[in-house]
Amino acid sequence: MSKVRPDSLEHRVRPAASDPEGLLVLFHGRGADENDLYPLLDILDPERRLLGVTPRGPLSMPPGGAHWYAVRRVGYPDPETFLSTYRRAGRWLDTLAKETGIPLERTVLGGFSQGAVMSYALGLGAGRPRPAAIIALSGFIPTVEGFELDLSRPLPPVAIGHGTADSVISVDFARRARRLLEQPGAGVLYRESPLPHAVDPAFLAEIVPWIRRIREEAADRAGR
Repeated sequence: MSKVRPDSLEHRVRPAASDPEGLLVLFHGRGADENDLYPLLDILDPERRLLGVTPRGPLSMPPGGAHWYAVRRVGYPDPETFLSTYRRAGRWLDTLAKETGIPLERTVLGGFSQGAVMSYALGLGAGRPRPAAIIALSGFIPTVEGFELDLSRPLPPVAIGHGTADSVISVDFARRARRLLEQPGAGVLYRESPLPHAVDPAFLAEIVPWIRRIREEAADRAGR
């Protein structure tokens, strides 16, 4: 467990096999913590070309575990808790980029459920630097008073996976996100699975070469 400043986020780090070619940051779902998606770092980046980091949500509330925001209505996070976390997580990402020397344009942001919501927000929020890519598993693009999306080009590629039997966050949110992102020209890798609110291992396997291609393209742009 790494030590953090009071305004930062607790997190776990998975080192790269050698000098990292980029960052992979995964945000957990509601009521979990930084350990929940940590195993996915090796699944998504089996060659360990990327430095992997899994942060913990800063909020503690019922039914326990860590949270990124309070749930009032699915699709519409509580503004006060969401905006506070959004700003804090943004500062943490910016500091992470400075401390590692890996900019956001070589960083893949991803997450499950609430973590997918944060990945969308941090990757597409107005005034935020664009990441190399976004992975959104069983989440939604948030609608929050005081938060503004920036869907101007260029947009990062996005991988969206969702279960058609999801009773927590309807698959309609994934379909809506796909339409919203494809309309301005974002490249979207989209899969629906006959699952409830869960991660589909088959889709993770599809994402592996997708990340590899994005990593290589980002390295080429950086002149490596």
